[in-house]
Amino acid sequence: MAITRQRRPAPPQSAPAGVGPVPITEPAPRRARRPVLAVAGIAVAAVGALGAYTMVNQAGDRVAVLAVAHAVAKGQVVQASDLTTAQVAPDPALKTVAVGRSSTIVGKTAATDLAVGMLVTPGSVTAGVDVTAGKSVVGVLAKPGMIPAGRLAPGQAVSVVQTPGQNGQATKSSAAPLTVPAVVVLVGAPDSNGNVVVDLAADPADAPQIAAWAAAGQVAVVTAPGTR
Repeated sequence: MAITRQRRPAPPQSAPAGVGPVPITEPAPRRARRPVLAVAGIAVAAVGALGAYTMVNQAGDRVAVLAVAHAVAKGQVVQASDLTTAQVAPDPALKTVAVGRSSTIVGKTAATDLAVGMLVTPGSVTAGVDVTAGKSVVGVLAKPGMIPAGRLAPGQAVSVVQTPGQNGQATKSSAAPLTVPAVVVLVGAPDSNGNVVVDLAADPADAPQIAAWAAAGQVAVVTAPGTR
């Protein structure tokens, strides 16, 4: 007689320790994008890039213009040595003078005081007559009372008069003091004692006489008739 054995079912396997069912969670909500801010950011970046490009482009397009190398007083003739070159970016607001047009400035009279470093403009000079053309320029140290109280102006006609010496000694006897015509070129600023240096343009034949009077302290400057 055959014996039938029944197979016992295998015991259920237990889950590994620490592993349990994973809880199901809902996904986090996404932040809504703001298209206005994104567009604004792109616009700002574009403007910055354009500005940088413009600056670099202008830096490479600089032009050579005239500038003042040595101070030139109002009424003084501008010499080539008074000018230098400056590199500037083109700007319609700047009425500069190109280096190639220096002939329109040199030899003209300064319309105002030109300070070192200033850019030269067409209005910096005037087409006045060059009072030093064909003349010698003599510097005279005029003490207080030896020039008119009113400030002399460049281009003004004057007479240079020989006066008694520093110790009051008389000059050569004559019906009238010796005088020499001249034209004011430049008037300096008074020093602490009130002395003023006046540059005068005179005929080459008269310049040595004026220089001798000035060295001896025997000079006065008076305005010519009809001037003030």
